[in-house]
Amino acid sequence: MTEHVVRTERHTTAYLESGPPDGPLLIFVHGWPALGMMWREQLEHFGALGYRCVAPDMRGYGRSDVPGNPEDYALEQVVLDMVELLRGLGAERATWIGHDWGGPLVWALAGHHPERCDGVVSLCVPYFAKGFTPETVVPLVDRTVYPEAKYPAGQWDYQLFYQTAADAAAAAFEADLPATFKALFRRGDVREKGKPALTARVTRDGGWFGGTGRAPDLPRDPAVLSEDDLARYVFAFARTGFAGPDSWYLNPDRNMAYAARVADGGALRLPVLFLHAAYDAICETVDSRLAEPMRRDCSDLTELVLETGHWMAQEQPAQVNAAIEMWLARANTR
Repeated sequence: MTEHVVRTERHTTAYLESGPPDGPLLIFVHGWPALGMMWREQLEHFGALGYRCVAPDMRGYGRSDVPGNPEDYALEQVVLDMVELLRGLGAERATWIGHDWGGPLVWALAGHHPERCDGVVSLCVPYFAKGFTPETVVPLVDRTVYPEAKYPAGQWDYQLFYQTAADAAAAAFEADLPATFKALFRRGDVREKGKPALTARVTRDGGWFGGTGRAPDLPRDPAVLSEDDLARYVFAFARTGFAGPDSWYLNPDRNMAYAARVADGGALRLPVLFLHAAYDAICETVDSRLAEPMRRDCSDLTELVLETGHWMAQEQPAQVNAAIEMWLARANTR
């Protein structure tokens, strides 16, 4: 893997690359609060298969630019970053693979720039033609797990907390960076299935981590986070902080207005793959109705359920790689 940078007048994007420069292009897009390096296993695997693999640090992360205004993190701006990255790579099209917030981003690319997409893969976050916002996801909350009287926003309460207390949220994450990443990067737990996620109580608790103002000092989970990667995350976020990454949650109105401008009511006709994480407590798509809008609006959809938690690319890299590899082989023959 090699490190590179694309600079334009409006933004600088740093990225990792592997594989032959003339191979079919795969661009791997991370979410909150990760870095391009989270895709290391995928870069190595698909690079060895002859794909040109690119994993950028997204706006607000790592070695990429960190704008100071929350509105600069609206999806429309980040989509432009990726179009500029594609141009900087000397490419016209790519298959886009996103996780967490990277999911809404690659879905937006598919809707607004289908000419730039050979296909789209999303891990954990399904497609919402009207935008991935509390307004679109809260109505799909499983009320058998989250009774409305007790959990009005369900597991999405934490997104509302960002909108009212962004500074407090960032301060809690930054109070002890090693503890924060050890607390966030953990494997899925089948015992938690069907139970309310901790994110449903953030507002009620007065903040993240039970309102204590800092993450608990849990043992590192080696299934998801290596000691070396922990050090890299701490180093990167000591420079950038969490204000930029958290600002991705501060633009629901802008993101919905952007989604409203997509053609064909947001219907996607290109090949798409969605990977469900069976033990993802927040993006719970197996037993809830959360994936229903995606099934309505994607005409060439493949779905697979993997026995993993939210951090599936790290927790089960071989399964994730096999699923994407199989889908690529089929999509390329259509």
